[in-house]
Amino acid sequence: MNLYPIRFPALVLAACAIDARAQEYSPAPATPEACVSIDSDALRLACYDAVLKRKPGQTEAADATAAYAGLVARDEREQAEREAAGDQGETAQQRTKRRLGALFRNDPTYRDAIANAGRGSLLDSRWELAKDSKLGTFQLRGYKPVYLFPAFWTDDTNETPSSPNPDNTVAEPMRLQATEAKFQLSFKTKIAENLFGDNGDLWTAYTQSSRWQVFNGEESRPFRETNYEPEVMLVFRNGYSLGGWHGRMTGIGINHQSNGRGAPLSRSWNRIIASIGLDREHWAFVVRPWWRVPEGSDDDNPDIEDYVGRADAMLVYSNNGHEFSVLGRHSLRTGDDSHGALQLDWGFPIDRTLRGHLQVFHGYGESLIDYNHKATYVGLGISLLEWF
Repeated sequence: MNLYPIRFPALVLAACAIDARAQEYSPAPATPEACVSIDSDALRLACYDAVLKRKPGQTEAADATAAYAGLVARDEREQAEREAAGDQGETAQQRTKRRLGALFRNDPTYRDAIANAGRGSLLDSRWELAKDSKLGTFQLRGYKPVYLFPAFWTDDTNETPSSPNPDNTVAEPMRLQATEAKFQLSFKTKIAENLFGDNGDLWTAYTQSSRWQVFNGEESRPFRETNYEPEVMLVFRNGYSLGGWHGRMTGIGINHQSNGRGAPLSRSWNRIIASIGLDREHWAFVVRPWWRVPEGSDDDNPDIEDYVGRADAMLVYSNNGHEFSVLGRHSLRTGDDSHGALQLDWGFPIDRTLRGHLQVFHGYGESLIDYNHKATYVGLGISLLEWF
């Protein structure tokens, strides 16, 4: 007798119990009513997440249910292969496909359970990976951190930006101050959902960061550098485990980054970027290797990969209103071409309506104009939105 149909609803009830216990021992929400009036589904969900806090138990229950559904599917597959071994009229592959198809058609609970693995996790909250987390298309969502630093200081101003391309090298030093302001805006939206069955979402995103010499009255307070970064990404949900971490997502995208300026200050490049994301409880880890699209002889910055790098990795910890992230980049080369950078960010609550943000950067490529300039930068200000 196959006990899976009996055990599966019991497991769902157990998962609900875990979820209920997580809610029972969580702090009472402050004012969830404030979220009701928000029209956007995505922003309203983000509001509830912030007020009610995320419950790790919800994700653990979803993972346990999905794992059990996977065992059911594996058992059905093995049974079909055993039966097909003695039946010449149907191959093992055909029988497996038929039995699994019947299983999921007759009881979609199994399919839905697998599709909801990771519901409520950090990466799911960012990319709507689980079936029940999807909010549809054209909902504006946060992407990279959104912040304002009234003070952004460096130990080494880059007064003569240079490049191997002689047309992109500044001859006369610019008069810059070591302290300026910096701000960043970033958002994304999903333009297509479930392109491959119940998986595969297509996102577009835009990020803009500016460095403003607001204290440099002698030079009319110019914007020293603004970087524009549109991109398109195809994101897939995963469901594997690795050393206590849960593999949640993989993605592939096309990324353009430029500063929109003319020679000799023009800088730009195009990349194809792969993403691999894992998380566990309050932690998330994302690795992104990339390949630069060649630009030919008129390249503004032909050696940018040897400074800004060929891959980056980000580790995030989010808990009790505090968010720490470490972002590292490297050229993946040795010798004279070995360069990289390290960036630390800390978002923290100041009061109920205001958050602070501290950023420390050391290495190459804090901005495109400084892609081959090594320096340390420290910024302090307010945060409107962080990684998660």
